[in-house]
This record gives sequence, C-alpha cells and structure tokens, in this order.
Amino acid sequence: MSTQHSALILPAAGAAFEVGKRDTPTAGPGQVLIRNKAVALNPVDLFIQATGYIVSIFGFPAVAGMDGAGEIAVLGEGVTGWNVGDKVIYQAAYMADTDSFQELTLAFASRIARIPSNLSYEKAVTVPLGLATAAVGGYKPRLSDLRPDGHDVGGAGLTPPWEAGGRGKYAGQVAVILGGASSVGQFAIQLAKLSGFSTIISTASKRNEAYVKSAGATHVIDYHDIPYAELSAAVKKITGDAPIKYVYDAVSTADTQKAGWDLVSSGGVLVVVLPPSPDVGKPGQEDEAGRRLVWVASVLGDPYNAEFGDGLYAVLTDLLEKGEIKPNNVEVIGHGLEVIPAGLGKLAKGVSGVKLVATL
Repeated sequence: MSTQHSALILPAAGAAFEVGKRDTPTAGPGQVLIRNKAVALNPVDLFIQATGYIVSIFGFPAVAGMDGAGEIAVLGEGVTGWNVGDKVIYQAAYMADTDSFQELTLAFASRIARIPSNLSYEKAVTVPLGLATAAVGGYKPRLSDLRPDGHDVGGAGLTPPWEAGGRGKYAGQVAVILGGASSVGQFAIQLAKLSGFSTIISTASKRNEAYVKSAGATHVIDYHDIPYAELSAAVKKITGDAPIKYVYDAVSTADTQKAGWDLVSSGGVLVVVLPPSPDVGKPGQEDEAGRRLVWVASVLGDPYNAEFGDGLYAVLTDLLEKGEIKPNNVEVIGHGLEVIPAGLGKLAKGVSGVKLVATL
C-alpha cells in the first residue's frame, strides 16, 4: 500500500477545500483502515470549513466528512470478526485520520457496521451521523454533567429500543419530532416508532409528507401552513390533554426551539442539535416547571459516547437488514473528491428530504 493517499484537504479555517495528498495512517490495535467508496455531506462540514469547528483542536491541514462507507483495507492488531474486503459504514470523529473526505480512513472495529447485501454504499452511508445524533440525544441516560463545550454528556433518558425492555416501551405516549424530513429527523422518527410511541407528530413540508410518514410519523404538520409560533395549538388538537414528554428538534432555529419548549410537559425533555436559544432552558438542569433541555453531542468516537456507540453498532447491521432502520433518500452528486465542494455549495443553499452523497 502506498504511503500517501488522496484527500480533500482544508488548509485553514475559512479556506477553500483542495484535493491533495496526505500520509496514510497505520491501523493501530482495535482499528481498521477503510478504503472509502461513498461519503455523505452534512451541514457540519460547512461549519467545519467556515470556522475550523473541532478540527482546529488537532491542527491544520484538516479533513472533514462525518459519514463514510467502504471496504476494510487493513486490520489492526487484535481485530477479530472482520476480514479485509468487508463492506462497512462508520462515523468519523473530527481527527483528520478518522474523517471521510479522503481515500483511506481509520475507524475502531467496535464502531463499524457491516453493510447488508440489500444496501448500496450510497444508501448505507446516509446512516452514521444522522442515526448517532438521534440516538444519543434521545437514548443516553439523563445526566446533569456537561462537556467542556457546553453540550450535554447525557440525553433524554429513554430506554434504547435495541436494549432489553426498550422495544415498544412507550406505547400510548406522544413524541414530537421537528424537522422530520431532515436526516436526523428521519432517524429520530424511526427510533420513536421502535420505542412504541403511539402518536408521533412531525413537521415537514407537504412535499415531504409521504417521506416523513414512511419513517413512522402518524401526523405531519406543514410548517408553511402552520408557523412554529402556532404549533402548540395545532399539536393540542391532535393530543388533547395527553402529556408530551419527548420533543426532538432536528432543526433547532430559535423559532423551532421555542415551539418545542412550549410543547414539553413537566418531566419531559426537548433535545436540540444546535446551541440553545435564550428562550429555552439550560442544559444539564430542569427549569422551574420540571422540563429538561438536552443539547446533543453526537460523535460516537469520543470518550463520552464510545460505550454507547459500541452498543448501537453491535446491533446496527441487524436493524438495517430487518428494515427497522432505513437509510435516507439519496442524491448522488458525482464521483470523486473534487465534486464535494460544489455539493457543499448546494447543501448551503438548502436541501430537504434527501442526503447528498459522493462516490469514490
């Protein structure tokens, strides 16, 4: 194997991406080296490019890309149960050697999942980041601890549906998922369905209503017809006096956070994916009404989430094979690292109901 490989390199925060060469890392104990065949684009990649978000901690030049799918090229010491050539997916971890916008990427063998035979690289690569964000926010234990960056260490405290006692546990209860056509929203709905929530209300445009219902939503509210400022009344028409203990805001603008916070009943949780608005609670503590806000941090490879990630990835292939977790809709933007910058430009203009993917 060559000592270098091609990568989409970010020379500095705010700079343009450049296709170049970087040293190929060596798979250490418990790791595998993956030859990428498809990568997915996410809003966080734009944030990384603009600000150096997290990657700057490890220095420049950096690499972005949080979703990868490919085949195992090298097994590290002590790795068992895997073979060179196995087709897998993984979530990146912000360090250049672990990120996906390159030919070869390192991953821990405990947090890769075999791609079922019925899924292409392009479909499978839509799963890792979106699913992790939905799962960590909803299903890690509820904790008061915060990370140094202000994110919650824990989540909403629901019992994961892949663990004993979790499947169908919340029958008869209500879940609200804001932004159901987004990648994270899709997985939040699917997990809520596996958890047994009987009423799953989501927001989406009419164009994406069928997509959101196919994930498991029982009701879809068009935010064009009913603005978020009026969402609470619309939801109450569906739920009546039933308490709402779980709201996942996959959009997390100031308007959606305020709407989600107004819906949460005492003892319930609002999960947000972006920094909390001043109009909602503070991470790690209940407000005077007993409501909790969770600002999710979704990287499964960091020390806070690694154990949780191991448990999820141990069952992920089975969930995908059974169709209990379904990938996002896909738009392939082209082949090669060089198509990614234009794809990110398209993403910046707004994409809904589809995940942008480049093949390698």
